[in-house]
Amino acid sequence: MLSGRRLDLIDPSPVDVEIADIAHGLARVARWNGQTAGPEIFSVAQHSLLVEFLFAAARPEATPGERLSALLHDAPEYVIGDMISPFKAAVGGDYKRIEERLLAAIRVRFGLPAHASAALEKAVKTADRESAFFEATGLAGFATTEARKFFGAPKVARDLVTSYLSAWRPEEAQRRFLARFRELDSTPGGI
Repeated sequence: MLSGRRLDLIDPSPVDVEIADIAHGLARVARWNGQTAGPEIFSVAQHSLLVEFLFAAARPEATPGERLSALLHDAPEYVIGDMISPFKAAVGGDYKRIEERLLAAIRVRFGLPAHASAALEKAVKTADRESAFFEATGLAGFATTEARKFFGAPKVARDLVTSYLSAWRPEEAQRRFLARFRELDSTPGGI
């Protein structure tokens, strides 16, 4: 990692996880395999910010830790990249186990339980699907009916998320991700 940390992907340790590495990597990983409109990629960092926003809109009573869980839901992709869901399903097995271990190490590093509760996972997944709907229709060329078929209909009005649907330069996505992380972080002494 740029921080100088060495991360064992098979057996990741929370002590080898740095938020600066996560933000840097996610800001440079393209959602939709880069198949989005505009001169810049739509990054996983930007997607993560949108998911956290949608999660909080649906659950205004959510704690900072729950919101941090939403922000970090795709954090393993800083080292393993973003594969489209159909490919993840086809690969399955080892890929999923590596992703789960890495996410657990990330969660522990930032003061969260290794595994989110089923209710929290479900709420984050709902926000993730809403984000995918908005990304699909706003950036990836999906018709609304097609996106509804794959992702369901969002409960939030599009005008509330338009600021998230114009791809940011990697440095901007990285800066915003880090800023939001710092707002939500409750780790003793900060990270």
